[in-house]
Amino acid sequence: MDVRLIGVPMDLGSDRRGVDMGPSAIRYAGLATAVETADHTCVDAGNLPVPGPETRDSASGEYGDRAKFLAETREVCTTLSDAVQDTLADGQFPLVLGGDHSIAIGSLGGAARDRDIGLVWFDAHGDYNTPSTTPTGNVHGMSLAATLGVDEFVGHDWARSGIDPANTVLVGVRSLDGDERDALAASEVTVYTMSDVDERGVPAVADEAFDIATDARDGFHVSLDMDFLDPDEAPGVGTPVRGGVTYREAHAAMEGVADHRDDLVSLEVVEVNPILDDHNRTAELAVELVASALGKRIL
Repeated sequence: MDVRLIGVPMDLGSDRRGVDMGPSAIRYAGLATAVETADHTCVDAGNLPVPGPETRDSASGEYGDRAKFLAETREVCTTLSDAVQDTLADGQFPLVLGGDHSIAIGSLGGAARDRDIGLVWFDAHGDYNTPSTTPTGNVHGMSLAATLGVDEFVGHDWARSGIDPANTVLVGVRSLDGDERDALAASEVTVYTMSDVDERGVPAVADEAFDIATDARDGFHVSLDMDFLDPDEAPGVGTPVRGGVTYREAHAAMEGVADHRDDLVSLEVVEVNPILDDHNRTAELAVELVASALGKRIL
């Protein structure tokens, strides 16, 4: 497989600065070599341009401070959507490096363009808020709702991917806001909380998640937020939540991705924040997990 790296040094979706350095940290941790070790070729397309928060007004968008930097997020995600689509059209595999989780809007916009795909979203959070429910106004907490066209996002063609919520799965959730919880419960999205993982184990939960996502005709996308892991394993994330998966459980989940890689359309890894990290541990772990997802095995 020919893998194309697409860096998106975006931190506009989050209140905490530093996640814009995630793509560089992941590259520095040896991503290209790890991809090649997994028997793939690797081409680095560099980083997409992202406006700096100091040059823009966070409340200038349609919803003001209820969706901070939404206009800038649209700008970046539209560019990313085209980059992912172009990568697929060239017969290559898009591996997107964030950046905060708002970039998933762009990744999915490209991956789902003219395709019927499912989605597996590994995350401590639901990312299912909207401008009317958000407690923070941070778009990285709305990215799943945006790509599924929920509530205010229904009229935003740049954000809506067309992915069917019935083919969408959240895995590892352990922190939801009240209105967000109600919205997810009323949706067709399948949610596996950490309680489900504790009771049934990662392999069983992941297998079900992939079965649901691959009901879509043209494969599935994986969105890996590094706060899926426990902060003891991945300290360098912007919104850590205790009680996440262990090192070995995370690898088991990514090995499950590899078992379905014939159906894997694209992959992104997000929310690595080197400022909060310990000697680049989280970026190094991200590299290991990507390698597992792309098929690296011990034997």
